[in-house]
Amino acid sequence: MAIKNIIFDFGGVLMDWNPRYFFKDYFNDDEKMEFFLKNVAVDDWNAEQDRGRTLKEGTEILIEKYPDWEKEVRAYYDNWTTMLRSDIPKNVEVLRKLADTDYELFGLTNWSHETFPYALANYDFFELFKGKIVVSGEEKLIKPDPKIWELLLDRYSIKAEESVFIDDNSKNIEAAKTLGFITVHVTEETDLQTELEKLGVVI
Repeated sequence: MAIKNIIFDFGGVLMDWNPRYFFKDYFNDDEKMEFFLKNVAVDDWNAEQDRGRTLKEGTEILIEKYPDWEKEVRAYYDNWTTMLRSDIPKNVEVLRKLADTDYELFGLTNWSHETFPYALANYDFFELFKGKIVVSGEEKLIKPDPKIWELLLDRYSIKAEESVFIDDNSKNIEAAKTLGFITVHVTEETDLQTELEKLGVVI
């Protein structure tokens, strides 16, 4: 079946986000920074904000659990915009090329509904999706839960087998494959245009 739709994850594909961009200078001690990010403000905790929990609630929950780290925990979302360093130019260039084709473009992102508007307002390439973006924090669903892909398919009346899904997270890629999507797993080494062209996408 011919490919009609290209679906982009954002973090790690189009946006370069990492809490270390803020905490490296904050701690000025890599060992302490890594301890904090791997034992206190862990990925699973941040993911709950992506699932729809408010930043305030998430912050208070973590402070209650780790009162000795209160200052650092409060600094996390107070400085979130510093963690969003920039776009990823080589992949955004591919997105812009695709916008000049007949493929339909979609976004499917694990992102807090409170922080995503900042990215939307500060990076013009999001306009290329023409509003066809599913944000986990708004839907209270998060990848790799199959329900968030099913929501995308139903909302926009598209078919998985006619769609390429692009993500940097291997668990999300595997989940998408089980639903019938064609996939591209993005790493730092990935040449996105080449990988899409291998699938028959004409850019």
